[in-house]
Amino acid sequence: MVKFGVFLKRELRLLARQKSDWLNPVLFFVIVLTLFPLGVGPEPNMLRIIAPGIVWIAALLSVLLAAERLFKDDYRNGVIEQLVAARHTLLAFVLAKIASNWLSTGLPLILLAPVVALLFNMELPALQAMTLTLILGTPVLSLLSVLGAAITVSADKGGILLALLILPLYIPLLIFASAAIEAASMGLEYRGQLAVLLAIVLFSLALVPMAVCSALKINVS
Repeated sequence: MVKFGVFLKRELRLLARQKSDWLNPVLFFVIVLTLFPLGVGPEPNMLRIIAPGIVWIAALLSVLLAAERLFKDDYRNGVIEQLVAARHTLLAFVLAKIASNWLSTGLPLILLAPVVALLFNMELPALQAMTLTLILGTPVLSLLSVLGAAITVSADKGGILLALLILPLYIPLLIFASAAIEAASMGLEYRGQLAVLLAIVLFSLALVPMAVCSALKINVS
């Protein structure tokens, strides 16, 4: 736990120095959501219909935008190689990387939920459902993006490969999160979709950190 805290402070200091690493995905999210109402027109019913899918597509693309560089600098500087050699510190490093990635990409998306609701003329039940799906879903986005970054860390141009590997894994999350928001906007029950999202989060938390550690070990071996 102490090592996790040390690594997390290190990651947060790096984010404070390299503001583009977290600011660019947030700006991308806002710009994409702003362009859609301008493109399809200000008709309220149309905006409410397309809102669930657009919000989640923009969210996963913005998180993916920051994924490629997650391990690149540490890999080039030999930090990951030293951690792999030390063995007992690698998991703490990976967990800190996942936590810092969520704090820099997932948390801002949750905080921007009211702005999204205004852009798409969403009612309060849909806003509540969107916020809940973002709370449950953004950790999965961070976990999978970190996994993709670990798998492609040794590739010179791993951005396209990372997208090809990770985007299919986002599909179940996209389906159930969008379905929950759509059900809420129609006044229907959506606890089933939230339960599935919670199961996805727990499953990802149980498996992804260890998979990331294995991927890093393979890339430095």
